Amino acid sequence: MNPSCLKYALTEEERKTFNETGYLIVENALSEDQVASITAEFDRIYEDKLSAGHDPKTALFYPNFIPDHDVFLDLVDYEKVLPKVWGLLGWNIYLYHAHMISTPPSGQQKNDATFGWHQDSGRVNMEMESHPRPRLSLKVAYFLSDVSEPDRGNFWVVPGSHLNDNLAIPADRQGQPEGAIPVRVKPGTAVFFDRRLWHAGTPNWSEMTRKVLFYGYGYRWIRTKDDMTVQHLWERSEPIRRQLLGYGVNCNGHYTPTDADVPLRTWLKEHQPEMVSR
Repeated sequence: MNPSCLKYALTEEERKTFNETGYLIVENALSEDQVASITAEFDRIYEDKLSAGHDPKTALFYPNFIPDHDVFLDLVDYEKVLPKVWGLLGWNIYLYHAHMISTPPSGQQKNDATFGWHQDSGRVNMEMESHPRPRLSLKVAYFLSDVSEPDRGNFWVVPGSHLNDNLAIPADRQGQPEGAIPVRVKPGTAVFFDRRLWHAGTPNWSEMTRKVLFYGYGYRWIRTKDDMTVQHLWERSEPIRRQLLGYGVNCNGHYTPTDADVPLRTWLKEHQPEMVSR
């Protein structure tokens, strides 16, 4: 990893924003050329899924897309993003979850029905004994389409709700929780969000298709949420990327890691030692 990536390190202002609101918007994380090349591969996958029988009127949720092309693999340790991820979670991390979503126009009339509000991680939210619930992981969403206007299948959030274990939903299931807002961003934007942030996907009432990639980073002792068939990529990956793709010397290394398990720690000791206090 090139030390030049440290110019994209998490700033104290960004840390404050993320800790207080539960999310962080980084504009122009991807260049126009990157958006174009990634979108081309995204569209190829989508066309393949249509040929295989996917209903073009419904959203495509496709996990484990990292092995499909190097443009996706290169985002695993992307220099403009990974330093902010380790700035929030530390060095004992890996990519435990990844999925792409294509949301075509719904063809439906806009309505005010309450969206499907949730926190990520399923049973974790019922079985972890703490308050507020632990962060554990975060996601980075790379937006490939323009969702700077409402009604385009926008990702909605309730800022600051990551510290709340419950969310008040309208009893009649009409309207959204108090404080809910759509995330409105241009193509190339990366949105980081705490897994605890109450959020919702929404119908696409526009005429364009919403396209977004999600990269989920968590601690290495968390099980993968997708099949994550990336082991064949280890051999041609540099050590830090290999860590992020789930490599470990043995099972105990997920709990008591050695330098061979977590080369990111070794790299940070040299280049950003304040990140390695223990």
